Formats: sequence, structure tokens, C-alpha cells
Amino acid sequence: MNKMHAVVQNEFGGPEILTLIHDAPIPDPIPTEVQVRVSHVGVNPVDGKTRGGASVAKLMGTFPITVGWDIAGEVTALGNGVNRFAVGDRVFGMPRFPYPANTYAEFVTSPSRHLVRIPDSLDFATAASIPLPATTAYQIVHEAADVRSGQSVLVLGGGGTVGN
Repeated sequence: MNKMHAVVQNEFGGPEILTLIHDAPIPDPIPTEVQVRVSHVGVNPVDGKTRGGASVAKLMGTFPITVGWDIAGEVTALGNGVNRFAVGDRVFGMPRFPYPANTYAEFVTSPSRHLVRIPDSLDFATAASIPLPATTAYQIVHEAADVRSGQSVLVLGGGGTVGN
């Protein structure tokens, strides 16, 4: 099996421009990368903005492109020098953001340092929903607001993924 399914686009636009292809090449990991069989993908506002030509679209390269960053899946191959994961490990993360990660596909490669193991208490769907919202919340609380130990934080509008 040298081919996989992937969602690609040949122009910027709405969701109707997305196309499922059945013959995308399966990427091989280079040194320090892992190959992941994608179980679930998180879909965030940046995906839609990029698909439409805004946000980080200028970093995506030439068409056809595949958007997406947040993933959860299983490690299927290791590049040279990877010692933090083994084939079969359940992992999640946000590879290469804001550069192309091509995660709307059956397989992706990722720098090993862009992934972590999925705790046993999380399923793939939940894990895939965490990376970008959690990173955003962390940046707001720790970097922008400089919240320190002992301080209190009031979260307004916490119904979204970043607020949660």
C-alpha cells in the first residue's frame, strides 16, 4: 500500500472546493520525524481561513494543498534518531504550525518534538481537539497575561474550546 486518501484543494474557497483523492503518496519520515496513521483531525477556525486564502495561506505553497494541523493517531514508522516514541504509540499534537502539516490525510509525518503521547484516559477524538485551543489558552494565560502562581483568573465566554 503506497497510496492513501487525502483531502486536497486546487484553489482557495469554501468547503465545496475540497476534494477527496485516493492516490496521494504516503509520506516517509526523515530523521527526527515520525509517521502517524491519523485517526482523528481537529478542525479549527484557522483551517477554514487558510482554505479560503487568508491566515497562513501564503505559507501553504503551490496547489494542490492539504490543510489541517491538529491530529491524533498511532505511530507507524520512525525516522532515524527518534527515541521518544515506538511504533504503536498513540500520539497527538500540532505538527509544523503555521507551516503545512497536511493532516487531512490518512498518514502524516511530524517532527517527533511536535507530538506527545495520548494519556490512557483520552480517546483519539478528544485528543485531536486539544492542541491548538490548549496552546492558545496557554499563550493567553502565561504569555500575554503573565498570570503567576497564586493569582486568580476569570474566564468569560468559556463555552468554546479555548475557554474550556
